[in-house]
Amino acid sequence: MFAKRMICAASFMLLASVSAQAACSFENKVPLKSLTAGFEAWKAVTTTMAECGNFKPELDQEFAQKQVAAFSAQPSLYQIGGVANETLVPVLQEGLIRPLDDLVAKYGQNLNANQLIKVDGKIVAIAMMVNAQHLMYREDIFKNLGIALPKTYDEVLAAAKKIKDAGSVPYPLGGTFKTGWNLGEEFINMYLGYGGKFFNADNTPSINNDAGVKALQMMKALTEYMDPEYLVSDSTTVQQQFQQEKIAMASLWASRAAAMDDPKESKVVGKIAMAAAPAAIPGGKPATTIWWDGITIASHITDEEADAAFRLAMEGLKEEMVKANNDAAVWLVKGFEPGRLSQGAFASAEADAPSYPASTALGIMHTALGNHIADFLTGKDTAEETLKDVEGEYLTAAKEKGLVN
Repeated sequence: MFAKRMICAASFMLLASVSAQAACSFENKVPLKSLTAGFEAWKAVTTTMAECGNFKPELDQEFAQKQVAAFSAQPSLYQIGGVANETLVPVLQEGLIRPLDDLVAKYGQNLNANQLIKVDGKIVAIAMMVNAQHLMYREDIFKNLGIALPKTYDEVLAAAKKIKDAGSVPYPLGGTFKTGWNLGEEFINMYLGYGGKFFNADNTPSINNDAGVKALQMMKALTEYMDPEYLVSDSTTVQQQFQQEKIAMASLWASRAAAMDDPKESKVVGKIAMAAAPAAIPGGKPATTIWWDGITIASHITDEEADAAFRLAMEGLKEEMVKANNDAAVWLVKGFEPGRLSQGAFASAEADAPSYPASTALGIMHTALGNHIADFLTGKDTAEETLKDVEGEYLTAAKEKGLVN
């Protein structure tokens, strides 16, 4: 599996503070901008890039919703874009990013082979890190209550009940259940955990089934132990809930792990342990997906801008940046050293957690899931009604895209 190979090849690890880097190796004279996600690894990379001058990064957790429109402008509103498995698909299909083979040949001598993301034989992105949702938990609370490490989501529920009964924290569980992309991602992880398949051979949807119902039911059971405002809870919310001692465990992105040990903002330094994502069924694979994040260069810019942008990106991905921010990500860049905070992501990969199955069809499905799952969680619709609505929205959009006859 591609993502797993990348993880294992790189070893592993996760986030920390953005430390001072070695000075930029050149002076950038071309005005450049980037649009990326806003977690700590991107802060580390873009801070390093900014040392070269004439560069303005925009870090935005809603970047994926803005990127196609921004890159469609002529000229593009940004020269550099951050992408991942799924978010690469729309900008690639719309022709909004350029092949990077020539630029890699010119400036990419320090890249590892597993950083080169290729489509149809051409390099279209440079991966900088891998990411996955894995189990984070308050090791001190688990030890005090004699709770064994949960291996399945049924065991997570049992542990949550013990924590609730003990009153150790306000809410036993946190969850990235914000309506929209986050909620769709939670279903995808759980549905794959139950062995579900999203599409038939003709791209028609296939989620209104036993695996789909079980995935929704498990998600609903988990919400009973969360803050009642879980439908507005994203990764930053869950990170802060951990840091402020409001929750005891959550399936959270590996890229958030090091923030738990940041004494400037966390009350739980040294108390959070990492483990593989729980399985949906006993003996099953972890109910999570493996992702990569990386850099692309926009199509609608001048060759001079593209050259400067890629050179600047390589400056951001230099070995010195990784050494100064080793815990900021599970880096694929040279200089990375694995440690405690990477254990959960590594364990998930070792247990064969699947790659996120990015495609145009799944992008449409992901959106439809995010739009409708709240109807089941809030009791508006049954599981079957919710899944039917998801399939209906998917079919409408898929027919418009020519994916379904």
